Amino acid sequence: MIEPKKKRRKNPVTALSKGLEQDLRRQGYAASTLWKQRRLLNDLIGWLQAQELAMGDLSMAQVDRFMADRRAAGVRKLKTRKALGPALDHLRGLGLVPAAEAAVDDDPAGAILNRYRQFLITERGLADGTTDRYIDCLRPFLVRRMAAGQFDLEGLTPADITSFVLAWCPRLNAGVAKLTVTALRSFLGFLHLDGVTERSLVPAVPKVLRRRLAGLPKGLEPDQVRRLLAACDADTAVGCRDLAILALLVRLGLRRGEVAGLRLDDIDWRAGTIRVRGKGNCHERLPLPPDVGRRLAEYLRHARPADAQGRTVFVRHFAPHHALGASRVSGIVADAARRADLGRIHAHRLRHTVATELLRAGASLPEIGQLLRHRRVETTAIYAKVDRDTLRLIARPWPEGAL
Repeated sequence: MIEPKKKRRKNPVTALSKGLEQDLRRQGYAASTLWKQRRLLNDLIGWLQAQELAMGDLSMAQVDRFMADRRAAGVRKLKTRKALGPALDHLRGLGLVPAAEAAVDDDPAGAILNRYRQFLITERGLADGTTDRYIDCLRPFLVRRMAAGQFDLEGLTPADITSFVLAWCPRLNAGVAKLTVTALRSFLGFLHLDGVTERSLVPAVPKVLRRRLAGLPKGLEPDQVRRLLAACDADTAVGCRDLAILALLVRLGLRRGEVAGLRLDDIDWRAGTIRVRGKGNCHERLPLPPDVGRRLAEYLRHARPADAQGRTVFVRHFAPHHALGASRVSGIVADAARRADLGRIHAHRLRHTVATELLRAGASLPEIGQLLRHRRVETTAIYAKVDRDTLRLIARPWPEGAL
């Protein structure tokens, strides 16, 4: 009598690796990357079995042990924690491995800064980038107190604060020094609200002398703008994306973070407007110039990856197709400027370019401030210094006979 064939059980390793391949393919990874990630996942599962560990035991410390064993075995590629990132993200999405552990600050300075960070985000509504800059400016103050063995913030005195500013800020340029004292005032206000200090020590922070209108905004000349835009090859996917980004910066004067945060739902094609997510979580609508709209439409139709993650307009060209960060927007401007032989140009300089071009076209300072969404008139007033035609009207004649 012929015995019936036993039903073959599915290999969980094969099922996992196939699921990983499908997931990464949706994200736009190349075929070679899919093969490498499947092989790396199989190696990881084999290592876990040899160590008598389950998937749920895979902490970041265990990941480091796995990679260390690979390096010790002479593996030359895929031997860092970063290499395992796509596979770990897939396993976390399935709930098979624990979430990545957040960095834990054991020292008192890290603990108070974590509380302060949450305060800035939840109570003050600051963006992550601004919060990070505040934290970076405060670390030297707290590290100095820890090094002196006096990390009792309850016992802070005005003399402690003044001595730090006088000793530290002269080493910095004017902009960073001003941001440092601003962050210090904010932090001291938080300490008082949080009950750490009995009284507010904000008045004890000295001021940093920096004249707001001492500098001169430097915009690009029209020929330089044309060279910058021409440095992007619109026939390629990357060039089409970069050209749309530069158009937003040059024509609307958006900040780099505002470009990075632009979402598909922010563009109203019928009304011809665009919603800008500005500082302080303020949302404002601006008219969308036809040429900028055409650049955006070309990018969305022909160059934006079909498997892009999320609703942000601008995404990475290479997998995974996540949203571009503000720093990458600056990098795109710098790369285009280098190709155009314009030297080093920051994204914010294109914002100055918009203002100076509007002045040349006869726009008033209030109109410029409205387009750039300045909260204070003083911020726009600096552009009066580059309005040469108006300045000539109030310039006094040079004395005759003077050398």
